[in-house]
Amino acid sequence: MALGFFDQFLSPTHLGIPLILIAMVSPWILYPSPSNRWLNNRLVTLQGQFFNRFTQQLLLPLNQGGHKWALILMSLMVFLLSMNMLGLLPYTFTPTTQLSLNMGFAVPFWLATVIIGMRNQPTAALGHLLPEGTPVLLIPVLIIIETISLFIRPIALGVRLTANLTAGHLLIQLIAT
Repeated sequence: MALGFFDQFLSPTHLGIPLILIAMVSPWILYPSPSNRWLNNRLVTLQGQFFNRFTQQLLLPLNQGGHKWALILMSLMVFLLSMNMLGLLPYTFTPTTQLSLNMGFAVPFWLATVIIGMRNQPTAALGHLLPEGTPVLLIPVLIIIETISLFIRPIALGVRLTANLTAGHLLIQLIAT
């Protein structure tokens, strides 16, 4: 049976069950589970120390107000890291090579960023739509162009990320054959 180079990016199934479900649920094993004991076991202690140190490094350049995003950023980083590490195993599937997963992460985070920016600092957020020193005749055209650019940004980034991951896997397969 001859397979094409892009067949590796099809969503695999086993006995009719899509393996993307298993790939997306398996990283949850790595999250520490709270217990009601006074002392945790070694694995939970090591996970806690790793998460604390990683969060400190991640949030070092941010001010105190940005630290409330630590939980969601840490969860996203561990989730993506574990899914990408899963793709290093032979005969496994990397869900982050699918455009639907990348767009599913890109659009909500982009929308949250835009909404929070508009709510907290509306003049600065709207100021990005019009560069300083623009001639009066170009103002309406530039606002339309910058607005379209703002709305296309998550689509462009999601497609770029998918293309980069696909190109890397495709290059590895071409070298292997």
